[in-house]
Amino acid sequence: MTHVDLAALGESFTRDPYPVYARLRSQGPVHRIRMPEGNAEAWLVVGYEAGRAALADPRLSKDWSKASPDLVLRPPSAGPHMLRVDPPHHTRLRKLVAREFTPRRVAELVPRVQKTTDELIDALLDAPDGRADLVEALSFPLPISVICDLLGVPDLDRTSFRGWSNEALTATDQADRTAAATALAGYLAELVDDKRHHPGDDLMSALIHGSDEDGDGLGPGELLGMAWLLLIAGHETTVNLISNGVLALLTHPDQLAALRADLSRTERAVEEMLRYDGPVETPTYRFTTEPLTLAGTEIPGGGELVLVALADANRDPARFPAPDRFDLTRDARGHVAFGHGIHYCLGAPLARLEARIAVRTLLERCGGLALDIHPAAITWRPGMLIRGPYSLPVRVGP
Repeated sequence: MTHVDLAALGESFTRDPYPVYARLRSQGPVHRIRMPEGNAEAWLVVGYEAGRAALADPRLSKDWSKASPDLVLRPPSAGPHMLRVDPPHHTRLRKLVAREFTPRRVAELVPRVQKTTDELIDALLDAPDGRADLVEALSFPLPISVICDLLGVPDLDRTSFRGWSNEALTATDQADRTAAATALAGYLAELVDDKRHHPGDDLMSALIHGSDEDGDGLGPGELLGMAWLLLIAGHETTVNLISNGVLALLTHPDQLAALRADLSRTERAVEEMLRYDGPVETPTYRFTTEPLTLAGTEIPGGGELVLVALADANRDPARFPAPDRFDLTRDARGHVAFGHGIHYCLGAPLARLEARIAVRTLLERCGGLALDIHPAAITWRPGMLIRGPYSLPVRVGP
């Protein structure tokens, strides 16, 4: 086990964390680190098998009340939700949401996702001088439009929302994270209250006014937490899945050409995008409820913070041969980009659907698509939670 100050690595680690994780993995699966976020101390788990084991270990709690009082970080969200609670509370919340967030409801979104994608690419092709920021033009507006439609919040102030979301999830300064989270919580409380008084045929109305066969429904705090989770997790992962995936294609012209030649392979390509450079570098926090030994290393109890490097699990050569190669012919099934165990991402089918439609339509309609910035000049979002570029300049053409 080593002790590594990841905060001191600065922008080089943010831009490309994979070599750092690989070096740590070569020394063992568990390491003591200092995080970029708030310079907090944590235990980092690298590698595929150790990572999956940690993700499914019930001795690692998602409940922030179990966190050590010495932890300088604070939860960014408002209200309890599925990523901040353990069974049986988690089981109850997931059941209530899954009852409404059905495969049928997701499937019904296909025409809306396609229509929105077409409209955004229409505008992209009309960009001045054939240049645009793909994040602004497609990666952000598509998933935020879809999740707002799903939740029934068409009047979302997207500029303010995006700024708060970025700061709450990726700011390295705790005061900035807290201020953004507080502003966002107040905004979401107004949205939930408005939806309570003006219900519609949407997911948020169903969650507010619905209950299960036993009459159980979400309480006020739980509704606020669920709004936070669905709106933020519902768009953040897809924004960065699309951006990272398109970047991977544009920096691997042989793979781009192969996909253009057979767009029926888009579904498989999205899985390789998730594996190669997924949108979540490490998942939300886990805390030790008792001393435990992970892969031969003893981690104390008492609410020690444990992070699982999903990004490294998906690049472990013991699971994926030649893992640093972006290869669309690879069978990438088994990756942990959406997590593993009881906290596996409930919205994974929607994220996959949006990414498939976005990537396929983009390649069908933009034959001249190319990167308009050197990859080394791209500015990446800081922190160890969300992985993705702030912007992705591209040249477009039919």
